[in-house]
Amino acid sequence: MPAIMGIININHESFYSASRCSNMMQFVKKAENMITDGVKIIDIGACSTKPGSTPITPEQEWEYLDDVINHISKNIQNYKGVSFSIDTFRADIVEKVYDKIGHFIVNDISAGEDDERMLDTVGKLGLAYIAMHKRGAPNNMQQLCEYPNGIVNEISDYFVNFNKSATKYNIKDFIIDPGFGFAKTVNQNYELLNGIPQLDKTVTERTGKKHKILVGLSRKSMIWRPLEIAPEDALCGTVALNLQALINGAEILRVHDVKEGVQCIKLYELLKH
Repeated sequence: MPAIMGIININHESFYSASRCSNMMQFVKKAENMITDGVKIIDIGACSTKPGSTPITPEQEWEYLDDVINHISKNIQNYKGVSFSIDTFRADIVEKVYDKIGHFIVNDISAGEDDERMLDTVGKLGLAYIAMHKRGAPNNMQQLCEYPNGIVNEISDYFVNFNKSATKYNIKDFIIDPGFGFAKTVNQNYELLNGIPQLDKTVTERTGKKHKILVGLSRKSMIWRPLEIAPEDALCGTVALNLQALINGAEILRVHDVKEGVQCIKLYELLKH
């Protein structure tokens, strides 16, 4: 059955304000609510990478994460049945988190491109890994949206090539995140969403292995811009597109709203029968 990944941002810059936690009490409450609602993975982010942003320093990122990771380490029994992922592109952060809580999922928006040590670190530690497609940096990615061979074809090629790097660094398996909203126009995002079956088929055939596909489009501009609404009003659109993503083959939905995501999966499972 598909799984829900719930987003918790422990910084002050994420594009959707309701996902932010500014203290430990807020984090614990949000995590508890997600578990009650049926989350399978809690994704913790301390460094915003929204389009137009400037990433904080590694020291600032760890300052945000440190207390939360210590809390998880001391209270791991309260999170049985739930996996944690850390949304970071920095190998140093991965090592520090691993030293405190052991195995977790690395959710890297750069697929190892922004830190030359990342893939080697993940492979040596034996961690699960999410590789996302993007181009450039947050402050210039939306000027890098040209895909002469077609966006689905080029992103398929990207992950076929990434598989070679994963093999080189002994990463046993990886999850594919096509990177909705990162170096893609609104129309390209929809072309990519419709192209998930082709992406899945191409990568599977050319790598010889099936990789799970994660879709993260919760409340993104591909929803609220066409509807001329704010991210705060984009829940219905998010659920609609998440259902289509499931139909197209997504196996993990990264969402801000766990309850509605779980409900979406339940109805999707009924549709399959």
